[in-house]
Amino acid sequence: MFGKKPSDLLDTQSGRSYLGETMQVEGDFHYSGAVDVAGLIDGNVYGKEMIIFDTGSVKGNLQVSKLNVNGHVEGQIVADEIILGSNSVVKGDIVFKTSLKTEEGAEIDGYIKGTKSKKDIRDEEDKDIEEIVARPELGKPKLVKDNKKEAV
Repeated sequence: MFGKKPSDLLDTQSGRSYLGETMQVEGDFHYSGAVDVAGLIDGNVYGKEMIIFDTGSVKGNLQVSKLNVNGHVEGQIVADEIILGSNSVVKGDIVFKTSLKTEEGAEIDGYIKGTKSKKDIRDEEDKDIEEIVARPELGKPKLVKDNKKEAV
């Protein structure tokens, strides 16, 4: 640290940001790069890569490229790649583009949908439900009388 220029210090950093256990962020959270979360985010999250540690929690929707969850998420997750660790708890829908990996013990309370685009899962489900409801009734079954009697 001592004797180094500020530009030398920037070269040694990993490019990851850290939200500590004692920190809380309220409101929408936008970032580029990578964020490690050990504290609480109360709002929607938009970014590239995120790791949520065991002590970390997000209350809001996440829209990221890569996500690794070991803590709590309460909201919809939309990501290309998702890894849910054994201690993870997700209360909300999960939409993934490339891959979803879950370890034994992960808790999920919501829909899981693999998709090639980052659409809202509710839009697709509403269309599917409308198609089912719009199908015509087949009608009542008819009794067919058969006069032939055979012994079996």
